[in-house]
Amino acid sequence: MREASITRTTKETDIRLSICLDGKGTFEGTSGIGFFDHMLTLFAAHGGFDLKLFAKGDLEVDNHHTVEDIGICLGQAIAKALGDKSGITRYGTFFCPMDEALSRIVLDLSGRPYLVFDVDIAVERIGTFETEMVREFFLALASNSGMTLHIACLYGVNGHHIVESLFKGFGHALGEAVSFRKDKSVLSTKGVLV
Repeated sequence: MREASITRTTKETDIRLSICLDGKGTFEGTSGIGFFDHMLTLFAAHGGFDLKLFAKGDLEVDNHHTVEDIGICLGQAIAKALGDKSGITRYGTFFCPMDEALSRIVLDLSGRPYLVFDVDIAVERIGTFETEMVREFFLALASNSGMTLHIACLYGVNGHHIVESLFKGFGHALGEAVSFRKDKSVLSTKGVLV
């Protein structure tokens, strides 16, 4: 089983996170932010990952520190669980429709962190969740996992639908990228993915 746990404690947050890449698609725990928990549940379910999270953050300030630090921890856990990445598909792509919204997620577990985020969300908040934090979460995750990640919402109107399509699509694309090929070598002419 490819799994990893990360603990991160700062003056702003206290986070314990674990992921199993070969799971059943379950999410346990809470970020303290209802809508964000819903998105993490969708990510785990659509990727087939088991994700456990305990997070305590300075939500009286805003969502920023908590959401960003969870992205950092999740990125580090994904990288740790993958090890040397032998035999993985490496690339993942998914188009995710959610009613009127359609998102495209394309990623490469290359070891070279990069984020392209082409998403317009018309509302500033969904529940207590600040929608500008969607980009910050994926930036932290990509940077700490060594992932090249291209995210675009091709069209959409409802903010909830747009963000939901991103998290579902990301789960599917990552699930594809971490799946195994028949050849168990590292899929790189360099011989390593770092």
